[in-house]
Amino acid sequence: MNWNDVIGQDDVKRRLISMVHHNRLPHALLFCGPSGSGKMAMALAFASYLLCENHAQGNQPCGQCASCAMMRRFEHPDLHFAFPVIRPAGTSSEHKMSSEDFAPEWREMLQKTLYPTMDLWLEQMDAANQQAQMGVGESDLLMKRLGMKSSQGGYKVAVVWMAERMNQECANKLLKLLEEPPAQTLFILVCQEPEQLLETIKSRTQRLDLPPITVADMQQALVERRNINADDARRVARLANGSWTNALAELSADNENKLFLDMFIMLMRLAYQRNIRELRRWSDAVAAYGREKQKRMLTYFARLMRENFMFNFGIDDLVYMSRDEENFAKNFARFVNEQNIVEISELIDRCIRDISQNANAKVVFFDYAVNMILYIKKA
Repeated sequence: MNWNDVIGQDDVKRRLISMVHHNRLPHALLFCGPSGSGKMAMALAFASYLLCENHAQGNQPCGQCASCAMMRRFEHPDLHFAFPVIRPAGTSSEHKMSSEDFAPEWREMLQKTLYPTMDLWLEQMDAANQQAQMGVGESDLLMKRLGMKSSQGGYKVAVVWMAERMNQECANKLLKLLEEPPAQTLFILVCQEPEQLLETIKSRTQRLDLPPITVADMQQALVERRNINADDARRVARLANGSWTNALAELSADNENKLFLDMFIMLMRLAYQRNIRELRRWSDAVAAYGREKQKRMLTYFARLMRENFMFNFGIDDLVYMSRDEENFAKNFARFVNEQNIVEISELIDRCIRDISQNANAKVVFFDYAVNMILYIKKA
């Protein structure tokens, strides 16, 4: 683990290094920012730097000492995690849930990604349709661990992931820890919704905001880490809205998006031709998809309609389309303008709502297809 594992965010990295060099490190930091901006990656990189036996010799963890080796496995005895969990299967209602119940699953997830999400963590715990939180068992465990001496004789670092998921009792006990912190202990609270935290907790931390990752930093990371060409990397980076999580989702969705583009092109051509018979076949084919896939396709259609509308302005920085999408837009975009874009968007939103409410998919998509004849004509 080192700073290079964090995409961009150079200003935050410099501030953290400066705190250490100038002996101005507070006892508690609050990392805030949108999903995918790198809050957890930053917390782990900083913990690695602080716990490295040779960090005073430079601005990076050395990567060679015993502490760095333990950090790579997330098994350093002076690194403590607190995170939301569910009640483990087979335990009684008296059991105090804590991160100890899911420590192997937690380390396994971090080995996969330094940009975890709550959805990914719930999947890792096999906790579909359950709410994860931190309760009194978590705060008790943290107090016990931090009450011990440092194993390596240096800092103890406590990383509290998704700190807004603490219940009231857990938050109150953490507040006491922050008010009377153990010696040589650093708390790093990682938070996506700081407005959900107790004001008294926020007042005892120094807040650092991680903004969305820049397009340039995202593009470079995609080229270097995912080995894709610069043009595709830039397209994905612009679509990701500053989130590495979104960027990876966009990459994994590329094959599906190619199918959706084919279906979009087919629909628009048939609507332009007013070919009712083939539009019926098109709607029947789409109706055979699962409902979640249908909603993803409609969401893709909504984005592509917006992109075609923006394409008409001729400003490259406003357009976020792939090469194939843009090639189709060169001929199609003129059919999406101020005369119909609002109605088209509302139509797609209505289709998504109807599909979500288990409406007959054949009826929904045929109605959508026929309406597109009218809207294309209106342009």
